[in-house]
Amino acid sequence: MENGTDPVCIANEPPFSRKIIGSLDLTGIFLFAILTLMTLIANLVFVEEVFYIYRKTPSSKRTIFIWINAAAPVIATTSCIGMWIPRSTMFTDFTAAVFFAIVIHKFMLMMIKECGGQKLFLRRFENDRFKISTGPCCCCCLCLPYVHITRRTLFLLKLGTFQLAFLRPVLMFLSIVLWTNGNYNLSDLTPNGAAIWINCFTGVLTIIALWPIGIMFQQVRVLLNCKKIIPKFALYQFVLILSQLQAAIINILALRGIIPCAPPLASLARGAYMNQQLLIMEMFLITLISRVVYRKRYDDLELPECTDQETSDNKQNAKVNLNGKVIEDGTQNV
Repeated sequence: MENGTDPVCIANEPPFSRKIIGSLDLTGIFLFAILTLMTLIANLVFVEEVFYIYRKTPSSKRTIFIWINAAAPVIATTSCIGMWIPRSTMFTDFTAAVFFAIVIHKFMLMMIKECGGQKLFLRRFENDRFKISTGPCCCCCLCLPYVHITRRTLFLLKLGTFQLAFLRPVLMFLSIVLWTNGNYNLSDLTPNGAAIWINCFTGVLTIIALWPIGIMFQQVRVLLNCKKIIPKFALYQFVLILSQLQAAIINILALRGIIPCAPPLASLARGAYMNQQLLIMEMFLITLISRVVYRKRYDDLELPECTDQETSDNKQNAKVNLNGKVIEDGTQNV
């Protein structure tokens, strides 16, 4: 039977897990075993890293570091589940996307924390300005003005990443509700379908969230060079590109029929199947590299210089302490 007339290809639905497992030959079984083992190792490495973070990292940074380091193992795990159970792909993809939306916000908070927190960040850069002509929104708009670094602008940057962490789960819930009613179908990208509108809106929200990350990174990359912020940012970018852009490209190729149907896998299911296998290998490598980058201990940054008012207050406090010491000594001598 021709692939074009095969019921699997016409239905364009992912198979049940028993069908995909039953169709595996020796090479396929070996590949599944290796990829599952890589996922297990990635999770074990992450668990070991969590114990290290709890022992060696200040309490104010623990949660942020754990969230960021969990991105690759979580994506590997959801991809492995989707590989074994193809019909769960939509839900595993939603889970990974929601988790990474939170990681984007956590990465913004990490850059601020590494500068000493919000108060010290504002003190360090109180006389500087944010360069907002950065990617992915405005990298070509060099005419955009620089923006003063204030508590308000810092709040707006954090709000830019938080909106994705908040709205992505809402859109996921809406997609599932529409899917149960038959209104949401990943293969239906016509204007009458809900998938195209939800995906476009999600893309806009993602671009808006990535813009503050680029602005903040441009501001702190020199200061945090001693804390290896560039390798950390590169790992974050790799996870973003591989989990979002790679999946979108493969999905488009499957929809266009460039990735052909191969029973028991229809075109879309086969594209997702390929993406999941690639993600497991990629996230395994990123997990190992993240362990090296985040495991190093770095010296704390020097405190920013005090203002004249703070210097005057410190001198006055020191004088009071000195007088108190003299009075105490005098009392003892009497």
